[in-house]
Amino acid sequence: MYGTIARMRIQPGKESDLLALSKQFEQLRIPGHRGTYIYRADGDSNEYWLAVAFEDKAAYTANADSPEQNARFQEMRALMAADPEWHDGEIIFAQG
Repeated sequence: MYGTIARMRIQPGKESDLLALSKQFEQLRIPGHRGTYIYRADGDSNEYWLAVAFEDKAAYTANADSPEQNARFQEMRALMAADPEWHDGEIIFAQG
């Protein structure tokens, strides 16, 4: 599997919008998508961590390079206080 982890700062009061948008995206059935998790940091209620998994790097890259994903990202970016910090890589262990 392959994916990304993003550290994000969401604008105050935008968490419900983030959750609604994320639920909308989950309905899309993006090829190769395995799951998405969003964490809210204990120490900062505006800091979030997004983890997304795909079946392989090719599926991840196909999605990341698509105009449709760029449009989805722009919707999510509008909720953020700054650009996210991205960390892509191979998932070497998963349980669940």
